[in-house]
Amino acid sequence: MKVREALGAAAARLAGVSDTPRLDAELLMARALGTEREALLLSRLDDPAPDAFGPLLDRRLAHEPVAYITGRRAFWTIDLDVAPGVLIPRADSETLIEAAVAHFGGTRPTRILDLGTGPGTLLLAALDEWPEATALGIDASVEALAIAEANAERLGLSGRARFRLGDWGEGVDERFDLVLCNPPYVEEEAALDPQVRDWEPAGALFAGPDGLDAYRRIAPGLGRLLVPGGIACVEIGAGQEAAVAALFAAQGFAVAARRDLAGIVRALMLRI
Repeated sequence: MKVREALGAAAARLAGVSDTPRLDAELLMARALGTEREALLLSRLDDPAPDAFGPLLDRRLAHEPVAYITGRRAFWTIDLDVAPGVLIPRADSETLIEAAVAHFGGTRPTRILDLGTGPGTLLLAALDEWPEATALGIDASVEALAIAEANAERLGLSGRARFRLGDWGEGVDERFDLVLCNPPYVEEEAALDPQVRDWEPAGALFAGPDGLDAYRRIAPGLGRLLVPGGIACVEIGAGQEAAVAALFAAQGFAVAARRDLAGIVRALMLRI
C-alpha cells in the first residue's frame, strides 16, 4: 500500500476517535517516515507505507494523544518536545502571548515569570518573541521541569531561561515585567475526552470541585511579583471569567479579558 492509500484508510478509522482524523494520520505517517508533514505531503505520498505506521496508528486508536506519540507539539513560533507526564500545549494558550504582545506594543518585557511552566510552553514562546528578555519558570513537577530544560537547550534558549521546582510564586523574591500562568482549572467531576482524561497529568488539569482552587492560591501573592506597570496574563476555562476576575479584583487588580480564536474568554490581563 502506498502512503496516500494508507492515509485514507487511517483517516477513516480515526474518524470515531478524533475531530481531526486526516491531520492525525498525516502527523503519524510523517513520524513513521522520519520526516515533516509538509515534506510528506509534497513528495512522499507515492512511497510505500512504512511498517512503523501501523503501531503508531494503533496507539492513536487507543486514544493516546498525537503529541505523545510523535513527541512534539507546535506552539506559537516554536516546536516543543512533550511526553506523558506534562500537559500538552494547546493553541488556546497562545491567547496569553497575544495578550502580552498587545500590551507591550513597541516596548518589551525584560524579565518574565511563568507559573506552572510545564514543558516550558509559555516561557519559551515568550523568549522567542522577545530576544532580549530572560525568564524564570516554576513548576511542581520534576518531570515537567526536565522536559522544559531540554526544550530550552534544543531551542537555543537555555542561556536566558532558568527553571525552579516550586509551589506557584512562593519563595520568589523578585518582580517581573510579565507573569504568565496557565494553571489547572478543570472541575474535579468534569467529563473530559478520553485522550485528555486518561493520558494527561491530573495535577495539570483538575483544581477542586469548582475548578478555582489554583486561582485561590495564586491571587493573594501575585501582586508582589509584578513591577509597577507590569502585567500578568492568566489562562481561564470557558465560563470562568466572572468567578476568576472576582478573585483577582479582590486583591486589587484591574482586570481585562481577551478572547481566543473561538470567541471564548481565555485570558485575563491583570494590573495593579
